[in-house]
Amino acid sequence: MKVLIVGGGGREHAIAWKCSQSKRVTELYAAPGNAGIAQLATCVDISVMDAEKLVAFAKEKEIDLAIVGPDDPLVAGVADAFMDAGIRVFGPRANAAIIEGSKAFSKDLMKKYGIPSAAYETFDNADAALAYLETAKMPIVLKADGLALGKGVLICNTLEEAKEGVKTLMLDKQFGSAGDKIVIEEFMTGREVSVLCFCDGTHIKPMASAQDHKRAKDGDQGLNTGGMGTFSPSPFYTDDVDKFCKEHVYQKTMDAMKAEGRDFTGILFCGLMLTPDGPRVLEYNARFGDPEAQVVLPRMKNDIIDVMEACIDGKLDEVELEFDEQAAVCVVLASDGYPEHYDKGFVIDGLDTFKDKEGYYVFHAGTKQTDKGIVTNGGRVLGVTAKGKTLVEARANAYKATEWIQFENKYMRHDIGKAIDEQ
Repeated sequence: MKVLIVGGGGREHAIAWKCSQSKRVTELYAAPGNAGIAQLATCVDISVMDAEKLVAFAKEKEIDLAIVGPDDPLVAGVADAFMDAGIRVFGPRANAAIIEGSKAFSKDLMKKYGIPSAAYETFDNADAALAYLETAKMPIVLKADGLALGKGVLICNTLEEAKEGVKTLMLDKQFGSAGDKIVIEEFMTGREVSVLCFCDGTHIKPMASAQDHKRAKDGDQGLNTGGMGTFSPSPFYTDDVDKFCKEHVYQKTMDAMKAEGRDFTGILFCGLMLTPDGPRVLEYNARFGDPEAQVVLPRMKNDIIDVMEACIDGKLDEVELEFDEQAAVCVVLASDGYPEHYDKGFVIDGLDTFKDKEGYYVFHAGTKQTDKGIVTNGGRVLGVTAKGKTLVEARANAYKATEWIQFENKYMRHDIGKAIDEQ
């Protein structure tokens, strides 16, 4: 099979690595890819948003399967473009990807179909939002309705912070048109868990659980980021939680989308909060999480191509997902200053250390090949992942492996998975 991966981040490197393990894949392409993906696939300089060029390339190379990685092209209908051209594609159509593309849509869907989530109100007028806050209980959560690179969620502890948040999202347009409409939501407490699920429009199968660390600094301080590290499995995602979510969240969401005429095929990412009153949905994404993919895919035993094809063909019920007993931890190496201002173009040393080291992986996120070698080319540069018999061992291994990599401006959190040490 000839496979084309659309995307160029850490998630897409993990997908490319997993595809390269498949006995069925003979040729692997990525658009645009990155320096790490280029070691596994032929990278082509086509934007993830250029549906016309992507489809033309797929036709030219006689691609058998396209895999759309990021949220933006899915919400913009890039999967639709492949389908309309008769090319098999893994990823939801735009009318289903709206579950991530609009927070207001997903909240309304949960309310309509009785899927447990936080109470909320939606606003497209800043004055109305500010008036509502005067009567609201603090802390409170503000969410940009549209896509904001995983950063459009503000947790506000005081009324002043909340008012400033409305100004940031709706008036200053920090995230552009994503903040034209906002969702104001009750603040939930508990442990966060991410569960990625394969979907075929009717059936849904959850993968191993994971937990992301969104804040830039240790102790969950600082600004929201795309994710600074993650671990799998979550010790807080018990059999009872799994049973509840399968019945009240996962299948209910699939059925709700089908009832709305928005059959969901691809990856449904369920961000959950394990509250004192039971699991609640924090948010949905319509694709693999980044960096969740970097811990879940190395633990997955199945051939990913088999599973993706079963999703496309509506035969997911015939697949049994299997995951390694070993745990995995990923620590993101970022450019100092991320998620705001940072320099790039620094040479990265130590990447070869990972070759032939069983249970250690380095996934490229923001890298570029140059005459000087591989250099930093983004806020999140690399995801260093390691396995271990336990989460504590995997965490120690991952942090040991971060020392093998050096580049100027290197920054990371030192407490990824710290909660698991305290178990």
